[in-house]
Amino acid sequence: MNAVMLTEQPDILKAAALLPPRLSLGSTMVVHGLAKLRKEGTEQHAGFFEQLGLTPARPLVLATGVTEVLAGVSAILGFATRPAALAVLVTQAFAIAKVHGSKGFDNTKGGYEFNVALCAIALGLLLRGPGQLSVHSAVEGRVKRKELRRLRLLPRQRRRSWLLDLLG
Repeated sequence: MNAVMLTEQPDILKAAALLPPRLSLGSTMVVHGLAKLRKEGTEQHAGFFEQLGLTPARPLVLATGVTEVLAGVSAILGFATRPAALAVLVTQAFAIAKVHGSKGFDNTKGGYEFNVALCAIALGLLLRGPGQLSVHSAVEGRVKRKELRRLRLLPRQRRRSWLLDLLG
């Protein structure tokens, strides 16, 4: 009998495993960020931010919108995934603390259920990185090949590798 263990997945499945979380988190963050960056959305969110005591509201709304769009695009592409995941964790922590926390867990009652799901995805990406099917992996492969051709690492090349590992 030829049984395949779950840990013995084909390489393509392992490579694709982080695509669904990256794409779902990324698309969600892009949509929410763009909503804040549209003129009517900026004004609406600025009023809401003022009600929460977050001032100056308009610049904070714009900063949040830009952060969410950049984090979303980074997650989708799989480049600078760890900083993007950290940005998502920060924005969602504020959303839970300022808006959803007092309403309980249930999303249908305005609770933090959805925010926790976004945090869980972001935490997974923060810990694991973008995976093999990503811009990061392509860039990293190119840098590593250059390093191997030279057979020794110059300080500049070591910094490049370290930075790539940090960005994930």
